[in-house]
Amino acid sequence: MFIKPLTAAAVCLAACIGISGALAAPAGADIAQTAEPIRGVNLGGLFVLEPWITPSLFEEWAHTANTPVVDEWNYCAILGKHECQSRLMRHWGSWVQEQDIATLSDLRINTLRIPLGYWALAPNGSDPYVQGQIPFLEQILNWASKYQMRVILDLHGAPGSQNGFDNSGLRGDIRWTKRPSDVPRTLDALASLARIANQNPSVVAIQAVNEPANWGVSKETITQFYIQAYNTIKSIAPQVAIVFHDAFLPASEWESLVPRNLTDSILDTHIYHMFVDDVIRFNADEHIRKACTDGQTIRNFNQRTRTICGEFSLANTDCARWLNGFQKGARWDGTLPGSQPVANGASCHNQENMDAWSDNKRAFMQRFAMAQIQAYEQGTGWIFWNFKT
Repeated sequence: MFIKPLTAAAVCLAACIGISGALAAPAGADIAQTAEPIRGVNLGGLFVLEPWITPSLFEEWAHTANTPVVDEWNYCAILGKHECQSRLMRHWGSWVQEQDIATLSDLRINTLRIPLGYWALAPNGSDPYVQGQIPFLEQILNWASKYQMRVILDLHGAPGSQNGFDNSGLRGDIRWTKRPSDVPRTLDALASLARIANQNPSVVAIQAVNEPANWGVSKETITQFYIQAYNTIKSIAPQVAIVFHDAFLPASEWESLVPRNLTDSILDTHIYHMFVDDVIRFNADEHIRKACTDGQTIRNFNQRTRTICGEFSLANTDCARWLNGFQKGARWDGTLPGSQPVANGASCHNQENMDAWSDNKRAFMQRFAMAQIQAYEQGTGWIFWNFKT
C-alpha cells in the first residue's frame, strides 16, 4: 500500500476524489492550458525531512532534552555525512515506490508536487546536508510518465531558510536573502530543476520557493526574487509554468506580477485549519463555511491569475505527533508551549486513530473533504498534503 498506514484524512479524500469523477491528464499536458483542474498530492517527507511525517528517522532523539536534531540540517550535522548519507539513501529508496504512484493514479490523482531542498541541486560543501537525491527523483518522474501524471517540482528549502520552519530544512531564524550568496544559489537550484524538466516531459511546472515568510523577508525582496526566478527558469525550460507562493499574504498583493509580463504563472496558496487559534476552535459547520469562503476568494483571483491551493489537509486538530515541530505539543490540548486547550478537557487521545472515530466524526471528515475539493476547484485545482505519513 502507498500509505503505512493510510492516513485517515487520505481515506476520506480518496473517497471524495472518486465521487468527483476526476480523469487523469496525459503526461506532458500543459498545466496552464488544460481545462481539467489540478487534482494532486504532495510527496512530502521524501527529499526534505519533517519529523512528524517520518518520525521513525527522529525517534532515537525523542526523549533527549534540548536536542538540536529537529530538522534535516541538524539530523545530518549530528550523524555526520557518512551515516546521514547511508540512512537517507535507504529512506529515498523506500519512501515512494512505483505501487504508490500506481495507486494514486487509480485514485484519479493527476498531479504530483515533489518538494526538494536547494542542497540536492546546488549544494554548499560547508553545509551538513548530503546529496544523492536526483536518481531517485528521476525514477519517480519516469513512473509519473508511465501513469500519465503531471509533476510540479517545488523548491521547498532555500539557503538560510525562507521561513524558519523545519520543512525548509532548517528550523529557527529566517536568514534567506540575508547573505550575498543566498539568492544566486537559489537561482542555481532552480536552473537545475529547469534542466531536469527539459529531460522529463511529465514536469509541467516549477515552484520558485515554498512558503517564503513575509514577516522575515520583505514582500519587495520576494517579488524581485520571483522575477529573477521566472527569468532563470524560462531561459532554460520555456515550456514550464512557474508557481509562486503567496508568502502568506492576500492574493490581491500579487496583482503586480501579471503586468510585469509574468503571464505564464500560477499563484499558490496554502490553507490549513489547525495552525490558527481562532480556526482550530471552529465547530464542524464553521469549518465547512470557511472552506466555502476560501473557495470564493480563490475563484475571484483565479479570474485574473491561475490560482491553486497547493497544500491543504483534512486535519481540524493539531494533535498529530510533532506536527508543530519536533518534541512540541499541540494547541488542541494545550501542550504546545504558550497555548491553552481549545476547550475544557480537550484531549488528543485517539484524535489520529481512525478506528476510534465516531460515526459523526467520519461523516464530518467526508463533508470536510468534499467541501474543500469543491471550493478549491473553483480555481485551478488543489494538491493534498500529504500522500502518506
